[in-house]
Amino acid sequence: MNFRFIANRSKLLLTLLTIFFVNIVFAQPAKTIDGHPDWIMQGNIYEVNVRQYTPEGTFTAFAKSLDRLKTMGVQTLWFMPINPISKVDRKGTLGSYYAVSNYTTINPEYGNFSDFKQLVKTIHAKGMKVLIDWVPNHTGADHYWLQKHPDFYVKDKDGKPAIPYGWDDTRQLDYSNKEMQDSMINAMKFWLVKTNIDGFRCDVAWNVPESFWTRCISELRQGRNLFMLAEGDKDYLHRSGFDATYSWDMFHKMIDVAKGASPAYALDSIKTKYDTEYAKNGLELFFTSNHDENSWNKADFGVFPGASHAPFAVLTQTYYHSVPLIYSGQEEPVLRAVQFFEHDPMTFKNFARAAFYKKLLALRKNDIALASDASFTKVDAGDKNAVYAYVRSKAGKRVLIILNLSAAEQKIQIKNKSLYGSPFDVFAGKKAIVSAKSKTLPAWGYRVYAY
Repeated sequence: MNFRFIANRSKLLLTLLTIFFVNIVFAQPAKTIDGHPDWIMQGNIYEVNVRQYTPEGTFTAFAKSLDRLKTMGVQTLWFMPINPISKVDRKGTLGSYYAVSNYTTINPEYGNFSDFKQLVKTIHAKGMKVLIDWVPNHTGADHYWLQKHPDFYVKDKDGKPAIPYGWDDTRQLDYSNKEMQDSMINAMKFWLVKTNIDGFRCDVAWNVPESFWTRCISELRQGRNLFMLAEGDKDYLHRSGFDATYSWDMFHKMIDVAKGASPAYALDSIKTKYDTEYAKNGLELFFTSNHDENSWNKADFGVFPGASHAPFAVLTQTYYHSVPLIYSGQEEPVLRAVQFFEHDPMTFKNFARAAFYKKLLALRKNDIALASDASFTKVDAGDKNAVYAYVRSKAGKRVLIILNLSAAEQKIQIKNKSLYGSPFDVFAGKKAIVSAKSKTLPAWGYRVYAY
């Protein structure tokens, strides 16, 4: 008997079986709903500005806030760019997060690669997800590609790398260059393989061709249940594979309503636009602030001042096809513009809005009627110029949301008899009575009833 032959056959068989089972495990279809990762449908996103989150401005320092954020109900953490920042044409002392000098290394301000890997591991251990900000439209003004691959860049009239949109600390990438596309996709894959993140928020996605995104997202998703968020609101971003785009139109219309320039019912026109122009299952990121709007446009402290913040925040957390966003510091709240190019730490002390957000995030997580794909029905509840009300429903569950989007007290009366009953008043924490009897809702007031 040839024992060596038998041993070799056994090893070969073991190898083949191992490959078979590995393929079975990793080839399992991702769990999706309407093509989106199942975990985002009742999830939420919290944008992390590492530089400004703590006095230290590091991954390790930020990690101390994870338990607090988990308790508040945060599910997905989106980290603003973690790559090193170019020094050529740098703005301010520290530069823009979005002037990347190397796609596959860590900004030393924040720590090292091991620190980030450990942070992702810790976040996953707590049952949360991780997105990183990706800057595909341009690089910083001293990215090594400028020397090694000058043909990766669009040229200006003088034959120099072009500057996009006046952002003179950056240089415009050329998507007609196939090798550049390959390099970009490989850089994104690097983070998936090396750190096991759960997706990307893609900066200026609206200026990158549809053909690239279609190919890129398809390749990135091979065997992975990724969430892809596009900074942009063009319909092709949905077609090319992004799960969600920015609800810029709704954000700006909310601002108009808050300052009395538009009636509450004007929000319907934005929903109609999304319904007619975007994919039927397309999701939208809803927000009252983000890093750009905070630093440059006084969100949310200036555009939704004082008590007016609350009803619009409720809307972002409960609206149709929404994925709600909370920006760093909104739970405090940090009521100032955080500097963009300098170290300007936020101060966390009171967490005055944390309980408010906790109730909303818990309701979205636990009530399927607020899932992104749950239905939406407008409700007549009062003066349509000031009162905005709607029902979300799915699988026999319903949530009624009534918002006073004005600075005056409003009379509320529900005429839809199917809503009469004793639902749970989410913010009062007890049963309520919904009937034909009229009630009043204070200026910028809100009611959320779960049936």
